[in-house]
Amino acid sequence: MISDLDEFLNNQSPKVLLGKRRSLKFLRLAYAKGCIGLMVKPTSDLLAHDAGFSFNLGCADPELRRIASWVLTNSKNRRKLARLIPALWKRHGYEDLKMAGILLSNLSKDDLGEDPWMAFIHLLQRQESLDMILDISEEIIRGGSPVPNDTWIVEMSKQSKLWHQTAVIFCSLSKRNSTTCKQMIELAPTGGELFERIRIRALAEQN
Repeated sequence: MISDLDEFLNNQSPKVLLGKRRSLKFLRLAYAKGCIGLMVKPTSDLLAHDAGFSFNLGCADPELRRIASWVLTNSKNRRKLARLIPALWKRHGYEDLKMAGILLSNLSKDDLGEDPWMAFIHLLQRQESLDMILDISEEIIRGGSPVPNDTWIVEMSKQSKLWHQTAVIFCSLSKRNSTTCKQMIELAPTGGELFERIRIRALAEQN
């Protein structure tokens, strides 16, 4: 039995991806079609509010990946698709950020105009959900882009508190034993429960 999302995507023209506004409108409609039902909406609204998302429609990961696959398959201009990523981040819905991560992991350096990791950290202008940062970082790794080297991570950590905490996440994912990274992790600003768990795990892996 064909799902509402599949039926929706099958009836779309690639022309919906020609402009930024049309693309954003299309994606918001697609997310809604990918929701499992109205019963999740109160929980989704609460999650959106608590995590600082502009919305959280409740579209699950498999459906988001089907939407992303359709977008990547039907896009005629990958550079234009790359320019959609900052617009998704600015709108800041939960599904938007997840979609941005999927696109970052599937577009090439030439498409993005820079390394995916650099493109990612340039999106981080305010305090973000560490869960989302971790999720997108893992997505980029799955896409075939290894975590940057320790020197790059440490230099990045000096730019802001948010980038410093993000650098700790990157180090925790690199699984490398590094005195330089250990010092940077120890000096990172104090964070919430999730961040401190990541810090403890990362320090343990450095020993």
